[in-house]
Amino acid sequence: MSSYPLKIVTPDGLIFDGLCSELIVRTTSGDMGILTGHTDCVAPLGMGRAVVVDENGTRRNAACIGGMLLVLNGQVRLVPTTFEWADEIDVERARRALDKAKQSIDSQKLSSLELRMAEAHLRRALVRVSVAQNNP
Repeated sequence: MSSYPLKIVTPDGLIFDGLCSELIVRTTSGDMGILTGHTDCVAPLGMGRAVVVDENGTRRNAACIGGMLLVLNGQVRLVPTTFEWADEIDVERARRALDKAKQSIDSQKLSSLELRMAEAHLRRALVRVSVAQNNP
């Protein structure tokens, strides 16, 4: 299978810089798969599982949250707010964050802003736990 250059850069730095044969990410309008020869595009990222298949066919899963995807002239740039390889996710920490978010939401004393923030924390924790637990 042919490959293309992929860079994954977060605010914390460079996560991946190499050749890739397939990338699947969650955009705000649904999952998007990128193969060699994909048309140029820009898409906002949602929250979900990302799959990176390198030039050797090695498949890695990650939690990918927020940011942008750019495909331009055969090169792909993924600039997420948060990107964690599945095998590097601290599952216990993610579960604690999930429990804390659930408790916050169950509280009757949240403003609408606090409720939206707690719901965002809950979705992020759910993604992290799901990706870590379902990593082949």
